[in-house]
Parts: sequence; C-alpha cells; structure tokens
Amino acid sequence: MKMAQEASGPAIGIAPPAFLQIEPVGQCNLRCRMCPIQFRTDGPPYGPPAFLDFDTFARLLAQAPHVTELHLQGLGEPLMHPRFFDLVAYAAQKGIRVTTNSNLTLLTPRLAERCLASGLAYLHVSLDGATAATYEHIRVGARFDRVVRRLEALLAARRRLGLAQPGIGLVMVVMRRNLQELPAMVEQAHRWGVDDLFVQHLCHEYRETALPARYESMRAFVEAESLEDEAAGAVDRYFGEARALAARLSVRLRLPGANRAPHPPGTPGRQRCGWPWSGMYLSYRGEAMPCCMVGTPDRINFGNAAEQGAETIWRGAEYEVFRRRLESDEPPDICRSCAVYKGTM
Repeated sequence: MKMAQEASGPAIGIAPPAFLQIEPVGQCNLRCRMCPIQFRTDGPPYGPPAFLDFDTFARLLAQAPHVTELHLQGLGEPLMHPRFFDLVAYAAQKGIRVTTNSNLTLLTPRLAERCLASGLAYLHVSLDGATAATYEHIRVGARFDRVVRRLEALLAARRRLGLAQPGIGLVMVVMRRNLQELPAMVEQAHRWGVDDLFVQHLCHEYRETALPARYESMRAFVEAESLEDEAAGAVDRYFGEARALAARLSVRLRLPGANRAPHPPGTPGRQRCGWPWSGMYLSYRGEAMPCCMVGTPDRINFGNAAEQGAETIWRGAEYEVFRRRLESDEPPDICRSCAVYKGTM
C-alpha cells in the first residue's frame, strides 16, 4: 500500500541518504519456518527470475551520489543473483562500503573466490542454530553440515590469503526454539574464528491492522517463538551464560533486549529508529520502503525509485508524511510492533 499524502509539501531540507539497502533477489532458495513466505510470487514458477537488473542498479547508485554504505540483502538469498559479485565490485570501486547477508547454501568454491576478491567489506552469515536438528528445523531444506563446511572453507581461504576483508560474522535470530543453544553458538564462533556473533530478536510482530491475510502465518510464528513473552529467568540465564562465555573466549558478542523495553514512553521516533532520515531500502524492482523490517512493498512503499528517481522519492511528500508520523505520538501502524522501534532488536 502507498502512504496517504498528508504533508503540505516535500521535505526540501532533508539530508540525502548516506546508507542504501537494495534487495538483489526477490525470491528465496529455502523455506524458512521463521519466514514462511512461500506465498511470494516473485520469480519461478510464477514468472521470470526476480533479479535486480545491473543497469537499474547502476542507475540507482548514480541517483544517490552521497551514499557511503550499501547493504545488498532482502528477503531473497543474494547468492542466487548470477551477477551478485559484479554488483559488489561495481559499488566497491566507487568507494562505497558494501556488505551482505547470506545463508551460504549456494556458496561454491568459485563463488568463495569471487567473494574474497570482490571488495566486499563484510559478510553476515545467517546461522540460527548450533546443532543440525535446530538449524534444519528452522531452515527447511538446508543441511547444517554443508553450510558449516562452506563457512570453514571460506574462513580458511581468507586466512591463507592473509586478507583483512571481507569481515565474516554470524547472525543468529534468537527465539524459543534455539534460546538454549546460544552458549553453544558462542563456542562455535570461537572455534571457527569468525569476527563476531550478532544475536537479534525476531524483527517484527506483523500486528498492523492492515496486514495482508497471506502474512498471518508469519504473525503466528512470531507469536509462538518470540522471547518477549518468555519467562525472564530463562532469557537471563542463557544470555548470561553466553555473555560470560564470550568474555572468557574473547568472542565479540552482541545480544538484543529480548524481553525488555529500553525505550521509555514518550521517546521520540527518530531516537527509536533513524532509518527514514538516514537511509533507503529498495526492492529488486526499485520500490522504496521505510526500512528492511517491512520486507515487502505490498505492506507499504513510497513509489518506485528506479522509475521516479531516488531523489524524488526521498524528498517526496509520502516519505515526509511517514517521517512526521514516526516522530509523533501516533507512529505508523507498521512501526508499532517493530523490534527496532520497540527497542528489543
């Protein structure tokens, strides 16, 4: 859906975005229980491959000359894109810091070589379990041992070549299903020698009143797995064990505010989430969304930057309406149950 135009005019004084996130692929290569989006009709068998066109990518970067950081990631697996590392290299050659997320299920030896040579600054590896049973329950169709072998091979190649980049870290979405494996994930991070372990809460509750019906399975999953309603004692126990182990093993660990509310009532929206003032999130087709937590443009978008121009979208009335509402005591409905806005991410 599009935002209603309530603002009196465009945001002339808003600074240009320094951060850009673009979804390179609009289709997934895995079913995932925490993202049950099999309903998404981007790409086969519903239509042609849903890949970001290289010329569109180059045009979007040209329209955003102040961008210093680019994150190439969305709901699809980036390594599905046949020219993914061409996208990385193109942006990196412009002096842009480029990062991405991957589940590594498609990382062949050839792609690993390209990854290390592309200019990629950081690779976040999604790994939501320390054991095969937990990981494969969440990432349906994936093989834990295969992903681990690919991660170990990539890390070994980076050491062998003496490279400082890309940085390689683990990202774990913590939930009831895998909470007890958090200390083991710290041990794995130490054993593999990754640069850090970033643990995050489930990002969104999908509780907005205008939620399309096909997202109800995602809402149900979050309700069943979220730590916000988990007993504080269990969360504190495993978080505490993980924190102590990370300190002993010198593992750089980031933990979320899982069952707490760090933002007190009345905290201005910009202090909760600065996304709409600092960066744009674009789908593989160029649709502009307020942030990656939204996920898909059918929930909300401000227009198509590839067609209308990134600057036009960024300074347009619809974006400004969203900013004003986020800064107010009545934020957009889609933000109310977002983990970033709530301070639990």
